[in-house]
Amino acid sequence: MSASVARVPTLSASRYLQQLAKHWSHKMAVTYSAEEGTIEFPNASRLEMRADSETLDLVLTVPEDGDAARMRTVVEEHLNRFAFREGALTFEWRQP
Repeated sequence: MSASVARVPTLSASRYLQQLAKHWSHKMAVTYSAEEGTIEFPNASRLEMRADSETLDLVLTVPEDGDAARMRTVVEEHLNRFAFREGALTFEWRQP
Protein backbone atom coordinates (compact mmCIF):
# COMPACT_ATOMS: atom_id res chain seq x y z
CA MET A 1 0.00 0.00 0.00
CA SER A 2 1.11 3.52 -0.80
CA ALA A 3 0.09 6.39 1.47
CA SER A 4 -0.24 10.11 0.79
CA VAL A 5 -0.87 12.71 3.48
CA ALA A 6 -2.18 16.28 3.12
CA ARG A 7 -3.05 19.12 5.51
CA VAL A 8 -5.69 21.31 3.93
CA PRO A 9 -6.08 24.73 5.56
CA THR A 10 -9.76 25.68 5.86
CA LEU A 11 -12.08 27.02 8.52
CA SER A 12 -14.81 24.69 7.18
CA ALA A 13 -12.99 21.38 7.63
CA SER A 14 -15.79 19.65 9.51
CA ARG A 15 -18.42 20.75 7.02
CA TYR A 16 -16.38 19.51 4.03
CA LEU A 17 -15.56 16.21 5.77
CA GLN A 18 -19.25 15.55 6.41
CA GLN A 19 -20.35 16.63 2.93
CA LEU A 20 -17.78 14.38 1.24
CA ALA A 21 -18.61 11.43 3.48
CA LYS A 22 -22.34 11.82 2.94
CA HIS A 23 -21.85 12.22 -0.83
CA TRP A 24 -19.83 9.02 -1.12
CA SER A 25 -21.90 7.03 1.39
CA HIS A 26 -24.39 6.22 -1.38
CA LYS A 27 -21.74 4.24 -3.27
CA MET A 28 -19.09 3.19 -0.74
CA ALA A 29 -18.54 2.05 2.82
CA VAL A 30 -18.31 5.25 4.87
CA THR A 31 -18.15 6.06 8.58
CA TYR A 32 -17.98 9.62 9.86
CA SER A 33 -18.63 12.13 12.59
CA ALA A 34 -18.09 15.88 12.70
CA GLU A 35 -14.40 15.34 13.52
CA GLU A 36 -13.33 12.27 11.54
CA GLY A 37 -14.32 10.00 8.71
CA THR A 38 -13.21 7.00 6.69
CA ILE A 39 -14.13 6.14 3.12
CA GLU A 40 -13.41 2.68 1.67
CA PHE A 41 -13.23 2.82 -2.13
CA PRO A 42 -14.16 -0.17 -4.35
CA ASN A 43 -10.56 -0.31 -5.65
CA ALA A 44 -9.30 -1.05 -2.09
CA SER A 45 -8.12 2.54 -1.57
CA ARG A 46 -8.97 4.20 1.74
CA LEU A 47 -9.35 7.86 2.73
CA GLU A 48 -9.10 8.86 6.39
CA MET A 49 -10.06 12.42 7.34
CA ARG A 50 -9.73 14.44 10.53
CA ALA A 51 -11.10 17.94 10.97
CA ASP A 52 -10.22 20.63 13.46
CA SER A 53 -11.01 24.33 13.55
CA GLU A 54 -8.34 25.26 10.98
CA THR A 55 -7.40 22.19 8.92
CA LEU A 56 -8.67 19.06 7.26
CA ASP A 57 -6.06 16.30 7.54
CA LEU A 58 -6.18 13.58 4.89
CA VAL A 59 -4.50 10.18 4.71
CA LEU A 60 -5.07 8.42 1.40
CA THR A 61 -3.92 4.81 1.11
CA VAL A 62 -3.84 3.21 -2.34
CA PRO A 63 -2.87 -0.38 -3.28
CA GLU A 64 0.57 -0.72 -4.89
CA ASP A 65 -1.06 -1.50 -8.24
CA GLY A 66 -3.40 1.51 -7.93
CA ASP A 67 -3.12 4.99 -9.42
CA ALA A 68 -2.29 7.18 -6.41
CA ALA A 69 -2.10 10.38 -8.47
CA ARG A 70 -5.57 9.77 -9.89
CA MET A 71 -7.03 9.04 -6.44
CA ARG A 72 -5.50 12.26 -5.04
CA THR A 73 -7.08 14.18 -7.93
CA VAL A 74 -10.49 12.59 -7.31
CA VAL A 75 -10.37 13.58 -3.62
CA GLU A 76 -9.23 17.13 -4.46
CA GLU A 77 -11.89 17.65 -7.13
CA HIS A 78 -14.69 16.48 -4.86
CA LEU A 79 -13.59 18.58 -1.89
CA ASN A 80 -13.17 21.64 -4.11
CA ARG A 81 -16.77 21.24 -5.31
CA PHE A 82 -17.94 21.62 -1.73
CA ALA A 83 -15.57 24.56 -1.14
CA PHE A 84 -16.73 26.62 -4.13
CA ARG A 85 -17.66 29.58 -1.90
CA GLU A 86 -14.20 29.56 -0.33
CA GLY A 87 -12.29 29.06 -3.57
CA ALA A 88 -9.83 26.31 -4.45
CA LEU A 89 -8.37 24.54 -1.44
CA THR A 90 -4.63 23.99 -1.07
CA PHE A 91 -3.49 20.35 -1.13
CA GLU A 92 0.19 19.66 -0.49
CA TRP A 93 0.44 15.88 -0.67
CA ARG A 94 3.48 14.14 0.78
CA GLN A 95 4.54 10.62 1.62
CA PRO A 96 4.47 9.95 5.41
